[in-house]
Amino acid sequence: MGTINIILADDHVLVRDGIKSLLEDEENIQVIDEASNGKEALEVIAKNKPDILVVDIRMPEMNGIEVVKKLKSAPTDIKALVLSMHDSEEYVVQSIQAGADGYLLKGASKEEFIKALHTIAEGGKYFAGDVSSIIINNFVDGKPKKKDTTNTNEFNLTKREKQILEQVLKGLSNKEIAEELKISKRTAEVHRFNLMKKLDVKNQIELVNKAQMHNLI
Repeated sequence: MGTINIILADDHVLVRDGIKSLLEDEENIQVIDEASNGKEALEVIAKNKPDILVVDIRMPEMNGIEVVKKLKSAPTDIKALVLSMHDSEEYVVQSIQAGADGYLLKGASKEEFIKALHTIAEGGKYFAGDVSSIIINNFVDGKPKKKDTTNTNEFNLTKREKQILEQVLKGLSNKEIAEELKISKRTAEVHRFNLMKKLDVKNQIELVNKAQMHNLI
C-alpha cells in the first residue's frame, strides 16, 4: 500500500515529538498533523482525513476513548490505535468497545509500533501481548462477556456526592453548585474534595474523565 498518513493525539508535546522522531526514517509512514486534546483531535481528523489516528487515553477536553467512540460512530475508514501507558482492564475493554483497531502500551519497541501501524492500515487488528489476556478474559467470540452489575456504585458515592458530581460534569463552580442544590459553598467544596479522594484524581479534568469512563452519572 502507499504512504500511511497518521495523526497523533496526546497532551504531552514530548510524547508527540518522540513518536515523530521514531517515524522520521520510515518512508511509507507520515505524521500529517497532531492534537493536544480530544476535541482538537476530532477537528484535525475532519480536516485531514488520516489513515490512522494514534491516540492517548488521558487527555483534556475529551479522553481518547470518547474520541474513538465518536470517530467510529460515523461512517469512516479511519482506523484508531490507542497508545497508552495504562494496561488496566477497564481501559483495554472500553477501548475495544469504543471501536479501537488496536491497543499498544507506550513502552512498546519501535518495531512493534511500526508493525501495529502496518497491521491496522491493512485492515487488521493489533493488540499487544501485554493486553491479550485481558481480551480473552473479557470477550467471547468477539462479544463482551456479561458482567455482574449488582454493584454499580464501585466508588461508594453517596446520593449527595452523585448530585455534586452531576453538577461538576455540567461545568458548575462550587458557588454555582451551592446555589443549585441549596447548600453552602463550603459544603459543596467538601463534597467535591471527597469525590476527588474517592475517585483517586488530582484535578477537575481527571475527575470528569474518570466519571465519564465509569459512567457514574
